[in-house]
Amino acid sequence: MNINTFKILVFVCLFSFHFNGEAQINWTNDGDSYYSLDKNQLVTYTLPNNDVKTVISKEQLTPADKSEPINVAHFSFSSDQQKVLLFTNTKKVWRLNTKGDYWVFDFKTKALTQIGKTLPTSSLMFAKFSPDGKTIAYVSENNLYSEDYASGKIQSLTTDGTVTLINGTFDWAYEEEFACRDGFRWSPDSKSIAYWQIDASAIKKFYMINNTDAIYSQLVPLEYPKVGEKPSACKVGVVKLSDAKTTWMNIPGDASQNYLVRMEFIPTTNKLLIQQLNRKQNKSKLYIADPFKGNTNMIQEESDEAWVDLFQLGNPYQIDYTNSFSFLKETNSILWASEKDGWRHLYQVSLEGKPEVLITNGEYDVIDLKHINAKEGYVYYLASPDNATQKYLYKTKLNGKGKNELLSPESLKGTHDYSFSTNGKYAEHTFSNHYTPIAKEFITVANQKALSEEESIVNNVKKLEGKATTEFFTITTADNIEMDGWMVKPTNFDPNKKYPVVFYVYSEPASTTVNDNYYAGRNWFYNGNMAEDGYIYISLDNRGTPAPKGRAWRKSIYRKIGVININDQAMAAKEILKWNFVDAQRVAVWGHSGGGSATLNLMFRYPEIYKTGISLAAVANQLTYDNIYQERYMGLPQENMDDFIEGSPVTYAKNLEGNLLYIHGTGDDNVHYQNAELLLNELIKHNKQFQFMPYPNRSHGFREGEGTWQHLSTLYTNYLKLHCPPGGR
Repeated sequence: MNINTFKILVFVCLFSFHFNGEAQINWTNDGDSYYSLDKNQLVTYTLPNNDVKTVISKEQLTPADKSEPINVAHFSFSSDQQKVLLFTNTKKVWRLNTKGDYWVFDFKTKALTQIGKTLPTSSLMFAKFSPDGKTIAYVSENNLYSEDYASGKIQSLTTDGTVTLINGTFDWAYEEEFACRDGFRWSPDSKSIAYWQIDASAIKKFYMINNTDAIYSQLVPLEYPKVGEKPSACKVGVVKLSDAKTTWMNIPGDASQNYLVRMEFIPTTNKLLIQQLNRKQNKSKLYIADPFKGNTNMIQEESDEAWVDLFQLGNPYQIDYTNSFSFLKETNSILWASEKDGWRHLYQVSLEGKPEVLITNGEYDVIDLKHINAKEGYVYYLASPDNATQKYLYKTKLNGKGKNELLSPESLKGTHDYSFSTNGKYAEHTFSNHYTPIAKEFITVANQKALSEEESIVNNVKKLEGKATTEFFTITTADNIEMDGWMVKPTNFDPNKKYPVVFYVYSEPASTTVNDNYYAGRNWFYNGNMAEDGYIYISLDNRGTPAPKGRAWRKSIYRKIGVININDQAMAAKEILKWNFVDAQRVAVWGHSGGGSATLNLMFRYPEIYKTGISLAAVANQLTYDNIYQERYMGLPQENMDDFIEGSPVTYAKNLEGNLLYIHGTGDDNVHYQNAELLLNELIKHNKQFQFMPYPNRSHGFREGEGTWQHLSTLYTNYLKLHCPPGGR
């Protein structure tokens, strides 16, 4: 649910681009060029003219004993960019392909060398060079290794790794809910490595069953901490390359009642900065640790009545994603995000105990940090003070004495994103809105102008624009809650007719659905065109969704998932049903994951509104989901069990009156198939008739198996047309 499959489905195209190497750009150290993969060759583009040069050809990517080049999925550099690590032959670990083989290409010698050759094929994870470029570290089968580049000698830095004792990477829950994958960091002097160790041995196994790959069923075990169960124990150690001995950091608190969510070496020092969250995730502490002695010193703490938001910067779908700190060398501090004044703002938090400095100020949220230009004293970030469905680039002074200065072109209303060059001189600018496909250009940051008039989005936006079929609106409920929404009306819409309405919901704290980008109004499951078939298609963002509307909006859902979000959705739907062109007898709702849960709750609790529902991979009983997500937003069931019961769809299954299609994959490692059987039992108990479709061995995103997507799309579409007939009347 967090880092949820709704996003995965929406951004499936980004996944394919990223792992085929077509979307990844990597700026050169001087910031005037960038590397990219083009048809499995590594090329550079030099700005401002975008002059292209092939720096690693297919021939150079072909091993000496092979006739075909390696297929590069991802690449990363040594600090001097004289050597590049090439990731290939990849395999999926939970969400992403983070296991594979690594090769090194040396620009000086032109040599292509495989690393980790004595280890199992496709078992290496997160390989990266030491700062001095002489050694490479990586994880294989939950142990940490170093390899001398010149000699190829491999050294085991840990030897105790097992399925449940995990060194240098993370278990299912940490990856799913904290986006923690890469679990080790090189020291600045290249002599030691800090790493996480997860002890999941006390975590109970949840068994999925594979009934299709053999005559006898096979159990698929998964260490999965359900809500109410204590977390995996976690600690941080520092291992020296000289003797492979680890010193463990002495961080206060029970290791199985706290989380260690961020850890980095402080630049130019051999000290570590570590962030700890308590189990409820409503208290955060920052520690500075001595890696040689293991002693720690707390330098900052923060708490919240709900939860402390990690404000994970960057793109959680990138393979090299880490929850890193942003260090400010000039003031020996870090850039820190907090909602303590009611809005998500940036602060300077001193590593020396000096008073913190508020950098951004006002009634708006910082959405994402994009770049720090310490030399000029500016920080660049995304925000949207006036429209929570959009994103724009702003900057202000790092010393907190600046104004919130809009940089994105005012004529481009919608969603902007930026990838800044190393020196901050250039940026790749991305723009879209609900009627403009994603467009990209390279700009000069100082004036925000395109380097090429030919590629300028501002100049070409009229050519790029399509027909606006999605309308954005706000609606105010009887509870005086104003919600953002989008709507797609039927083609050849006639206001004198009444049309069926289909609501698309997610509604939980992990994601918004009402975003002004080119995906707004798209239905990925519908086989055909909903507008042409005569449907009104609507989505709404309720309280508790992570829209940039302030802390109170986002955290009002604490301990009320399945209650406040459901009430907001239903009350907004009531207002919409008052519209003259909406047929109140033909109302459908659908959603996936958290949206599947919302669909069930809406069908069961508001049958007078929602006549048809299609629910995919839903959490039917909140007590079945993982502890990190559920306890963050709902608390501990040992303390407030009634909240979990009140928010769970299974509690209200007896109230089903309309048409329900429930869909779940039996191999879902995220929201377990167990939810389906619990819900089915309750519906059967009360003689509630419904349609159920299990997909054998399919995971949370239904992406496995030949013909799956076509079958699912056909099922979804046929059911909707049968029970919520399209067209105006």
